[in-house]
Amino acid sequence: MRWDAQALKPAPEDRAPGTGSPGGGAPGGTIGRSPSPATDPLLPLIGLVRSVTTPEFAGVTFHEVTAKSVLNKVVAGSRMPFEWTINPYRGCSHACVYCFARKSHTYLDFDAGLDFDSQVVVKINAAEVLRRELAKPSWARQHVALGTNTDPYQRAEGRYQLMPGIIGALADSGTPLSILTKGTLLARDIPLLKHAAAQVPVGVGISLAMTDERLSEAVEPGTPGPRARLKLITRLREAGLPCGVMAMPILPWLSDSDEALDSLFASLAAAGATGVTAGALYLKPGTREWFMQWIAREHPQLAGKYRRLYGTGSYASPEYRAWLSGRIRYFKARHGFSGSQGFSHRDLNDGSGGGDPRDEEAQYPAGSIPEPAALRGVERAASDAAQPTLF
Repeated sequence: MRWDAQALKPAPEDRAPGTGSPGGGAPGGTIGRSPSPATDPLLPLIGLVRSVTTPEFAGVTFHEVTAKSVLNKVVAGSRMPFEWTINPYRGCSHACVYCFARKSHTYLDFDAGLDFDSQVVVKINAAEVLRRELAKPSWARQHVALGTNTDPYQRAEGRYQLMPGIIGALADSGTPLSILTKGTLLARDIPLLKHAAAQVPVGVGISLAMTDERLSEAVEPGTPGPRARLKLITRLREAGLPCGVMAMPILPWLSDSDEALDSLFASLAAAGATGVTAGALYLKPGTREWFMQWIAREHPQLAGKYRRLYGTGSYASPEYRAWLSGRIRYFKARHGFSGSQGFSHRDLNDGSGGGDPRDEEAQYPAGSIPEPAALRGVERAASDAAQPTLF
């Protein structure tokens, strides 16, 4: 069925912002279930061109918008190892129950639950706007990361094909880039990434934290399964590209057994991953409520354990993190991922006093982002190019 035939009318212009979400969420951010997107009035999203539904994506509405800017500056003081990001999509049909980015959807007046999974905003002019931004004399060709909030290779990318234009714009401008994804659609762009890697430093990361296909289908129902992602890692490595793996989140009592961890690291080693970062489930507000509802519904025997393990915070207890980091270290060493770099949780028994668990946010595995030395070379070249020639 033709995509254009499924377009919905834009929202009425006289509807005031903030008067409710298409998910019908209750005031105060309560996570609810969305009514049919095809009959709901749409939000007056900035730059909204049209909203689209199609039987190919049952239950999902795509809100096509024109963006004024696509380069996002990382907030000052962040522990991220990069300063700029691009998110061509907001919301994600991968529908991971643990996704840390859920609360970001509430900034658009959607809810953090089902709306995050089913109301996807698409920046249809992302590549065009990006080329204009990268052409500015002030652009210093700093590393730009993709996939830090919502997945750039979710299923809709097969229709919208935003990533080839984005990758090409970054490479042509001399800008280093990295991509983190669960989407095997990335394989489509391997030739383009190889070409980009000949021009600029490139990092590629795959998110994969379990090998249990049934568990994966339950907690990340819209993603390609573990076997498919392992094959993608191998394809990337055979193409000469780096591929680090974010083995997060490890789910307490669901994917943290010795058998599960051994299977995970053995599979990643066999696939050729260049590095691995692993760590426990992180339950920030918005994600916490949605995940806890899922646990209570699907694993009621674990609901009380999760409440005790996480208390009122976002992080598992220090004792659990210490235990998990020890098991991760053991299985990484067993399968050839030597050294401590890439642990998402500091070893609480190493005499360091534990530190801030937010340190995990800066730990990216080898291969998933460009090497610091390569980035420094690009920055020096950009700085030299900016200097006037004196005669």
